Amino acid sequence: MKLSQFRFHLPPELISNHPQKNRDEARLMVLDRKEKIIEQRIFKDILEYFSDGDVMVINNTKVFPARLYGEKEKTGAKIEVFLLRELNRESHLWDVLVDPARKIRIGNKLYFGEDGELVAEVIDNTTSRGRTLRFLFDGPYEEFKKTIQRLGQTPLPKLHKRDVEPEDEERYQTIYAKHEGAVAAPTAGFHFSRELMKRLELLGVEFAEITLHAGLGNFRDIEVEDLTKHKTDSEEMFIDEVQSQIINRAKERRNKVCAVGTTTMKALETAVSITGKVKPYNGWTNKFIFPPYEFSVADAMITNFHLPMSSVMMMVAAFAGYEFLMDAYKKAVEEKYRFFTYGDAMLIL
Repeated sequence: MKLSQFRFHLPPELISNHPQKNRDEARLMVLDRKEKIIEQRIFKDILEYFSDGDVMVINNTKVFPARLYGEKEKTGAKIEVFLLRELNRESHLWDVLVDPARKIRIGNKLYFGEDGELVAEVIDNTTSRGRTLRFLFDGPYEEFKKTIQRLGQTPLPKLHKRDVEPEDEERYQTIYAKHEGAVAAPTAGFHFSRELMKRLELLGVEFAEITLHAGLGNFRDIEVEDLTKHKTDSEEMFIDEVQSQIINRAKERRNKVCAVGTTTMKALETAVSITGKVKPYNGWTNKFIFPPYEFSVADAMITNFHLPMSSVMMMVAAFAGYEFLMDAYKKAVEEKYRFFTYGDAMLIL
């Protein structure tokens, strides 16, 4: 398929810039792939679509405050640093994006916080993703992480064109976030409240947890018309033995396995064996899923409404069926569903 086939008109006012008051009261569009029926519900109605023995696979990655604002030495020029990935824990080496990039040279020092309490030195200017910084920090690692937590901001996507607010610290995170490492949130999980998860458990629905540290690649524009030529950034992921068994047992019982979010779906499709079993996994994935694609694990999916021509929209089209998804998106625009980070949800069965 071609990039241009995923273009659709999205009025800017449908991009949701603020979270819903209650997590589980977003609107929910339900797509039945077999019958080609679209229903309009509220998110907590998902209780009606699952039963005893079904498994929901969730991504328990935790977003860290990846956006830092600092100043360049001597000139005092304002610099934004976006932390992408820790390269070396001992020497505090990080892969980062710098804005404005043209002003930064190897050897430049950057100062963050009051009186430059945190200092970084640019040591490499040539990585494909941006720069490599070494933070000059003498104390223990825990102190370093606390300083980053204090000075960093929630990495709300720039598309929202607003400052980060206190509510984002809690709401740009799932309630089940555990393992820090993501710079982009697994937004499909935002709709789960503690009460809703409890009610699902009472129904007999099991939760299997995987970890995929979502990166900025999820927001990057695709710049090739031929999708087979698109290369995605690698993301670190983990699935342990216990969680893989929960998923495999559900498959054996012929219960539903529902992937909560595109990151979860990517992890499952990365870790599946030829026999259709999910294997424990500890490593990286750069899997890019677009139609046509044969899915091996999940037979249901919860996701948000995505931006035109985004890689995540393409994965959802592969799962729902391209024509069916385009019809659903057309309806979503007509019915004024909320799109993107803090938007409404879709359940595909």
